Amino acid sequence: MRKKIVAGNWKMNKTFEQAEDLLYDISELLNGEKLNEAEIIVCPPSLYLEVATDVASEEKCFHVGAQNVSNFEFGAYTGEISAPMLKSMDVDYCIVGHSERRKYFNETNQMIAGKIDMLLKNNLSPIFCCGEVLAERKAGNHFNIVKKQLEESLFNLDAHNFGKIIIAYEPIWAIGTGVNASPEQSQEMHAFIRSLIEKKYGKEKAENTSILYGGSCKPSNAHELFANPDVDGGLIGGASLKAKDFVDIALSF
Repeated sequence: MRKKIVAGNWKMNKTFEQAEDLLYDISELLNGEKLNEAEIIVCPPSLYLEVATDVASEEKCFHVGAQNVSNFEFGAYTGEISAPMLKSMDVDYCIVGHSERRKYFNETNQMIAGKIDMLLKNNLSPIFCCGEVLAERKAGNHFNIVKKQLEESLFNLDAHNFGKIIIAYEPIWAIGTGVNASPEQSQEMHAFIRSLIEKKYGKEKAENTSILYGGSCKPSNAHELFANPDVDGGLIGGASLKAKDFVDIALSF
């Protein structure tokens, strides 16, 4: 049975002291709640991964993920962070293919595939992001865009390794805009993604793959979004920077 997951992507936010406070605030709130077996993942900036894993080890109420990884393992790549480095810090997950990485850092599907291979080689679970921009949706091309992203970044994997992937569908036109995809739109795309997985890897693998929604998910709409049969949780941006909002979303199943 697939996991219900709420992952918080802090992006490039918070000073060290603010990050530490937020981690402990999230922990305090989580420890007082029954989460219906939802898995919670916190993805702070890389500078704060060590304090995050320390708090996670101490409080035992969330897992830690990175926001990015190099597609090189070691070497003269100034400023990059490798999968073995993340693994050595007890990081469990890593976001790859986020629309902001694609837009601002020109990451291609092929580069993302290389990052996924590197994460899997080092026993880290990728959270793979896919989604379309507004013009692609208005043109009716959103299904083709998402299909191509999956085919070029994920469908080279064998069934065993594909089983370690978490997928996050993020309608790019809804990220940080306050406009979310409707529950019907999110369900339609999530069901489409699951159908592609079934065609490639079979029904059992499709049914066991967690597919998250990302894009202006907040406490006021999380329950309605998560009620969809093919929406298994959320990749949360802005709302993950407020402990109560983030935990309220985690309680929305």
